[in-house]
Amino acid sequence: MSTQTPVDTYEARYARLQEVVAQLEMGELSLDRTIALYEEGVVLAAECQALLDAAELRVQQLQSGETAIDLEA
Repeated sequence: MSTQTPVDTYEARYARLQEVVAQLEMGELSLDRTIALYEEGVVLAAECQALLDAAELRVQQLQSGETAIDLEA
């Protein structure tokens, strides 16, 4: 069983967000479908931002030495 890494999750969500934006930009959707896609896009954008924020925090922690890394193991 394989687990999804944060990068895969981000990439998958970002790809879906791009699809949603492309569909919305075409403008040939019903009002109900447009609203549903917009709502999905807002959620995807927030999830992508949260993943980016977590990755940035992790990088900052690594750079500042806040995490214990055992290089001799």
